[in-house]
Amino acid sequence: MADEISSGGQPRIGKALEYLVAASCILMSGGRLNVSTPLVDDEGVDLVFNRADRPATLAVQIKGRSRGARVVQQGKFLADVLKRTFAPRSDLYLLFVVYDEAAADYGPVWLVPSGELAERGGNSRQGAGLRFATTLRGEENQWRKHRFGKEELPQRILEVLDSLSRASA
Repeated sequence: MADEISSGGQPRIGKALEYLVAASCILMSGGRLNVSTPLVDDEGVDLVFNRADRPATLAVQIKGRSRGARVVQQGKFLADVLKRTFAPRSDLYLLFVVYDEAAADYGPVWLVPSGELAERGGNSRQGAGLRFATTLRGEENQWRKHRFGKEELPQRILEVLDSLSRASA
């Protein structure tokens, strides 16, 4: 616990961002989305979404970067996903989030299927993971189709859940 506080509280910030995303998705979906958190985080899953009226679930790993981070101020978003906790599957997506601590707000976001990250992500510097790298300006690149504003995220999650429901039927 002391390490969390002395290191700037990053685990605390990460958990707060997860709950901020979860709560906003529930509210902005009009209650159509439900969100739970795993008891154990050894698979890299932070949130599990489901529709209130259907059994399909969507596991999501969140990688956040603060608006105050140097790389974000330079107009980039970089995040590494560790291979030891990453196994691509149809019901696992990665959510890359730019957040503003002072305003308790977030966006833009990129909701990326895990299989696509496995195929198209770069290698991390240490080689222990996959790198997601994009720009914040929104120009066309391989990740542009996955970029959304915060207000679009709940609808996109609902669409993914509908797709997963159809695939399992």
